[in-house]
Amino acid sequence: MSMKSKSLQYLEYPTRSIAKSKAFFKQVFGWEFVDYGEMYCAFSLENVDGGFYQSEAISDTASGAALTVFFSDDLSAIESEIIAAGGTIVKDIFAFPGGHRFHFTEPGGSEFAVWSDCYTDK
Repeated sequence: MSMKSKSLQYLEYPTRSIAKSKAFFKQVFGWEFVDYGEMYCAFSLENVDGGFYQSEAISDTASGAALTVFFSDDLSAIESEIIAAGGTIVKDIFAFPGGHRFHFTEPGGSEFAVWSDCYTDK
């Protein structure tokens, strides 16, 4: 049995606005999208594919949802980019075993986080 048969391959996220989520992830992370009608769009990254589907429900940790966590070498810079692109910081930068991170919601409403192992408080 190959390892690919056991690998994480696809993630789907709810969004209240596909257009806003696409614009945000394109601006901050450089993602490209393929639309499949008005209710779904897909992205393809180096190590995982995924999509956004139209939904009034959102994904947040307060509701028990899984949290997707990005990595960045510069937390302060990516935090500024996220805010500039319309994201909202919902948990300020905090320390945890292994580094620092913060949580944000993208303009479509779902929660994500960014962590770094080399953050210094400026």
